[in-house]
Amino acid sequence: MRQGVPAVVNYYDMHGVEEALRIKDKYGARVTVLTMGPPSADKALKQCISMGADEGVLVSDRAFAGADTLATSYVLATAIYKAADTWGPVDIIFAGKQTSDGDTGQVGPGIACRIDYEQLTYVQKVEDLNPDTGELTVHRHLEDGIERVKTKTPVLMTVVTELNTPRRASLPGMLRAARYNPIVWTTNDFEELDRSKIGLRGSPTIVSKTWVPEPKHVETEMLAGAAEDMSRSVVDKLFATELKQSLNWA
Repeated sequence: MRQGVPAVVNYYDMHGVEEALRIKDKYGARVTVLTMGPPSADKALKQCISMGADEGVLVSDRAFAGADTLATSYVLATAIYKAADTWGPVDIIFAGKQTSDGDTGQVGPGIACRIDYEQLTYVQKVEDLNPDTGELTVHRHLEDGIERVKTKTPVLMTVVTELNTPRRASLPGMLRAARYNPIVWTTNDFEELDRSKIGLRGSPTIVSKTWVPEPKHVETEMLAGAAEDMSRSVVDKLFATELKQSLNWA
């Protein structure tokens, strides 16, 4: 539901934008922000321009509507190829680990597979980058610890919020963003686009229904007193509850 909802940059993607801008500040680079969405998504691109991005590209067409993660990754990969033809080789792609609505975490890895890039997921720190050799070292956030990985560009990274703190837009940046009109690419701008792989036609998964789960009422009880007394009280209550359940089952 997009009506009445402002278009904002996905929370995780914002950290990817910040890291790209830090690399630009330190080594010099061109930062292009790309999104697929309705015309209203140009506001999100302008937000990135105000932070310091060089270009914003909106991939927008009615034919892209209803795309699942497979179709979305195909369109974005196609757009990245076009960006490379337009501005030069794309060395690093930053993406959020997932969207704040679908939460699948599939689009970033899907793009990497389609364009045959190294992929590093759940990146929480870019430890080192050598722009001359293209070597970089990152830390990946895993369930059981931190993995330190070294690889070479070109690479796609999906990032987590621990990576950095996104900057605030500067006054000159906000003035530039106010005057800036994002570049818009439609299906007509992709010569070799396979229309069977986009939109609903190219989406093998369909969300048939969404709903909000009904809240469950859970009874709680606060205990206070000496630790020994509370421990004995907890054991008694657990025993009584288990006994009651056993009688009900019988």
